[in-house]
Amino acid sequence: MKAIGTKTYSANAAAAKAGQRWYVIDAEGQVLGRVASTVAQLLRGKGKPTFTPHMDGGDYVVVVNAEKIVVTGAKETDKIYYRHSNFPGGLKSTRLKDMRAKHPARILESAVKGMLPKNSLGAKIYLHMKVYAGPEHPHEAQKPVRLELMSQGHKRGQVVGGMSAVAPAAE
Repeated sequence: MKAIGTKTYSANAAAAKAGQRWYVIDAEGQVLGRVASTVAQLLRGKGKPTFTPHMDGGDYVVVVNAEKIVVTGAKETDKIYYRHSNFPGGLKSTRLKDMRAKHPARILESAVKGMLPKNSLGAKIYLHMKVYAGPEHPHEAQKPVRLELMSQGHKRGQVVGGMSAVAPAAE
């Protein structure tokens, strides 16, 4: 008996680029890790039937209101971001509350970067993410689709942390 559907699909460069879309996510009131994981999945293209691990077939993601993102527990005061200048004694640290005051977009950028592959493809995919502290962004020409993350909590079988795409408003 012959097996049905035994061929493995592998996208070529044209097929990977063909389905790329632009999304806008409003991070106001959303939990940092939930937003970051959704953004990372969109950037990789994991939800597409044409997903190929070694190809850049993901979408572009614009995140607005990054300054209003929420963290749970005592992370606001306890979480520390480290960086090193590669000079002796060059280890620097910054608390999340200080990072939010000076560079609010870097909080989400750091979280998403940690969820992407640690290779040249991950670096390329990372460039498809645009994060803005406020509600404005300069990417209206790309006609991005607004993506609303579902609110927290169980409401009669709704998927927690799920997402739903909202078509752009007609003008």
